[in-house]
Amino acid sequence: MNLLTVFNSKPKGMEEPPDSEIIIRLEGVSVRYRLPRERIASFKEYAILTLQRRISYDDFWALSDVSLEVCKGELLGIIGLNGAGKSTLLKVISRVLKPTRGRVWVRGRVAPLLELGAGFHAELTGRENVFLNGLLLGYSHAEITNHFQEILDFADISGFIDAPLRTYSTGMAARLGFAVATMKQPDILIVDEVLSVGDEQFQRKCHNRLTEFQENGTTTLLVSHSTELVAKLCNRAAWLEHGHLRMLGEAADVLEQYRGSGS
Repeated sequence: MNLLTVFNSKPKGMEEPPDSEIIIRLEGVSVRYRLPRERIASFKEYAILTLQRRISYDDFWALSDVSLEVCKGELLGIIGLNGAGKSTLLKVISRVLKPTRGRVWVRGRVAPLLELGAGFHAELTGRENVFLNGLLLGYSHAEITNHFQEILDFADISGFIDAPLRTYSTGMAARLGFAVATMKQPDILIVDEVLSVGDEQFQRKCHNRLTEFQENGTTTLLVSHSTELVAKLCNRAAWLEHGHLRMLGEAADVLEQYRGSGS
């Protein structure tokens, strides 16, 4: 099914979809967080101060006027220092966060793997978390059941699948999360740093799956602090700095400038 989602900070009626080869388009996207200046100890105190209009805020712009287009089948690397706005950008594209200003088009089913353990519950078993996370990603119970053995084989944690997630190592949880998010080929796959955990064999399996998906038309956005990984896997790269898009282009060119900047 071909889905088109449009986020617009100022709705203007029906929007024209982007060109058929463009699967993601951002125009002048900005995201503002409002941070209270006062230190607030509890929700009760926050509610009282809000009613009394005694809270003052500072504006923090996590993204500022970001525009870019991503075509079908691309593997786009997103690089930048901590706090540059990378995760915020992915949340906007994943429909988790609405931009303060600007417009976002996203065409197709998105499988986001934004944070390690997101959508998992520590007290549930691995098996229960597979179904919970799969349902949150929009898969039906029947789809998850049909792909359950494939998920188990890819994650390689069969001996622990009925143990509580809190007993899992970081690498085990990452393997399970990646296996669920990629149990079916999505139109758009979003991966935020999860490939930095796990052993070499698991990372190689993930890289092979990303390459296979790309060859079959999946668009992938990959956030990583590893410039070597971005150089190896990505066609293009986007460099974010303090919420601004510093550079967008061929991965080799962007990485050369990024490394030369001392970041």
